[in-house]
Amino acid sequence: MSSVDYDAIVVGSGPNGLAAAITLVRAGCSVLVLEAAETVGGGLRSRSLTLPGFVHDVCAAIHPLAKASPFFRSLPLAHHGMTWIEPDAALAHPLDDGQALLLERSLQRTAAALGADGSAYGDLMAPLVRHWQPLMEMLLGPLRIPRHPLLLARFGLSGLRSARAMAEGTFAGSAARTLFAGLAAHAVVPLDKRPTAAFGLLLGILGHAVGWPLVRGGSQRLADVLTSYLTSLGGEIRTNAPVASVDDLPPSRAVLLDVTPRQVLRLAGHRLPKSYRRQLERYRYGPGVFKMDWALDSAIPWRDEGCKRAATVHLGGTLPEIADAERAAFSGQRSERPFVILAQPSLFDDTRAPAGRHTAWAYCHVPHGSTFDMSEHIESQIERFAPGFQERVLARHIMAPAALEQYNSNYVGGDISGGAQDLRQLFTRPAVRLTPYATPDRRLFICSASTPPGGGVHGMSGYFAAQAALQRTL
Repeated sequence: MSSVDYDAIVVGSGPNGLAAAITLVRAGCSVLVLEAAETVGGGLRSRSLTLPGFVHDVCAAIHPLAKASPFFRSLPLAHHGMTWIEPDAALAHPLDDGQALLLERSLQRTAAALGADGSAYGDLMAPLVRHWQPLMEMLLGPLRIPRHPLLLARFGLSGLRSARAMAEGTFAGSAARTLFAGLAAHAVVPLDKRPTAAFGLLLGILGHAVGWPLVRGGSQRLADVLTSYLTSLGGEIRTNAPVASVDDLPPSRAVLLDVTPRQVLRLAGHRLPKSYRRQLERYRYGPGVFKMDWALDSAIPWRDEGCKRAATVHLGGTLPEIADAERAAFSGQRSERPFVILAQPSLFDDTRAPAGRHTAWAYCHVPHGSTFDMSEHIESQIERFAPGFQERVLARHIMAPAALEQYNSNYVGGDISGGAQDLRQLFTRPAVRLTPYATPDRRLFICSASTPPGGGVHGMSGYFAAQAALQRTL
């Protein structure tokens, strides 16, 4: 090339950065991906955090959004060595009476276990599960004219409510309300705020439509497979390549940043107008997480053996308790009984631990930048539903918000969602623009979770950012 070395440069190799690069290469562009760390992946990395032979997912571990992602579903992942493992049940939610609620692939079996609320659950979920693919295409992206307006309206009638209002208005009993509260709490927003019901509906739909799978070998494998496909198409990746300023990059026609607004300002603020910089400076980050990993000498001793049918377990009692915990984290307070999201991948993937041993992973939401040590609170919640858990622990690894941000600068204050995902900021992230991925600089784009549709491993932010670059610049 004469005037440019590459058509596009992507800074950051998280799932969105890799998705953006793949989209551009498939469109015929020459692409370079630069990653500051020694391995690709961002939130898709796996390491031996505790003891030799134990493989832990550093961040994301369970991937319903990745399995359902319209973009990832278009890729030949299996051809490059990708294997999904789907547990028998998507989710378990143990209760204090010793029983556990289960979200199963079968909507009918899930509904049957909810007693008198089974018919209400079925009426709510069945039409959405039946049309999950067009629904995902509309939900996992920016605001635009919907292809299926009636379907989207059906989702929106419930989804735009708060999770608490929807659960209490739809279900009469505690079981269904509790199951839905755990799903909605993934929003990292208080359950009495809109649109937390949308998160609960989305994750419930995915549980029935595609399950809540994990990647054989660890989440790093998904990043490696995306990398393999990208390089097979001619894309180039350089690791150990930190970027201090976009001015230091090789000449290119477009730059896509898989970073949050804070890093955009640091890398390229001098190339952006003052009005846009002010919007990025006002961008709001959400609560952080406090994460723990364990090497175990045996499986977690759940009171209800049904918990061993799921790789994901929600620990938080009933809807009121979960709501209190999420409100505390959002308000800057510590919860004595935090809502805990736990993964136990080694029950289903024998590559994660030595024979007879197991791994587990869990986190709770905490105030942004919190310095509270939540390890005892998390383990207490596990002991509550699995007495004797702590006796199984061989080693622990802890990551508080500061450690998470040090590991990945996109996790500002421990926020793993790329910014608060409340109604004010869900579709206006990172700034109010007709095309949220495009900045006022015609060569500069943002492709991170700080753009729609937000957090989660789905690659759709990267895909749409790449489409914006192709339409505007390339």
